[in-house]
Amino acid sequence: MWIDTHSHLYLPEFDADRDLVFQRAAEAGVQKIVLPNIDNDSLPALKKTIETYPNVALPLIGLHPTSVSDNVEADLQFVKDELQQHTYYGIGEIGVDLYWDTSRRKEQHQAFKMQLELAADYHLPVIIHIREAFDDVFSIIESMHRELYGIFHCFTGTYEQACRAIDLGFFLGIGGVVTFKNSTLPEVIKNIDLKYLVVETDAPYLTPHPHRGTRNESAYIPLIGKKIAEIKTCSVEEVASATTYNARTLFKL
Repeated sequence: MWIDTHSHLYLPEFDADRDLVFQRAAEAGVQKIVLPNIDNDSLPALKKTIETYPNVALPLIGLHPTSVSDNVEADLQFVKDELQQHTYYGIGEIGVDLYWDTSRRKEQHQAFKMQLELAADYHLPVIIHIREAFDDVFSIIESMHRELYGIFHCFTGTYEQACRAIDLGFFLGIGGVVTFKNSTLPEVIKNIDLKYLVVETDAPYLTPHPHRGTRNESAYIPLIGKKIAEIKTCSVEEVASATTYNARTLFKL
């Protein structure tokens, strides 16, 4: 059995066949699917999805770094409100993204710090999105002096960065990138113990080989697990068992 620790099955890309997507995931052995939020606009679709699939879909609440505006306090009010009114399994997806735009770096840092504080206050894991920003993220986490834990989502860093994340108390989220032909991720995780890994799809994005170029979905999780097993020279069952245990522990399932 598997847990997809990061998927956006509430997005419009799945409106036409969402039931089938969840059905295929179940047939592939994916028993739980974690759904990180993006921003206030994505929240209604997220809520509808968890109401429709209550025993499978696990909601997170958060503000994605690329959705941060000039008014961070106002941006984050919905996150605070939701945490007070409803049950969530974590804070996410949050972080720093300097790939497309660096003009709101300060605001992204502020939003990230504020959401890390919320995670610590509510004793919840965080799902961290990082693009071109490992130094920023490490610096902010290390400056917090709070008990923080969670997942470095879609980890594509170096071995040194992997070890640094693990030392801070985080799991590495391994997705479809590990199956890409020119990916450096296999070399990085080759010497990383399974007890520090979880699997994720980031559906509908980052589809694993051999389906790359098409819409991703949670049913493809075993393809990621199979690749990890090849890298680690262990059985797929070991990968499934370890990553599922890690996810269950992290999200208190």
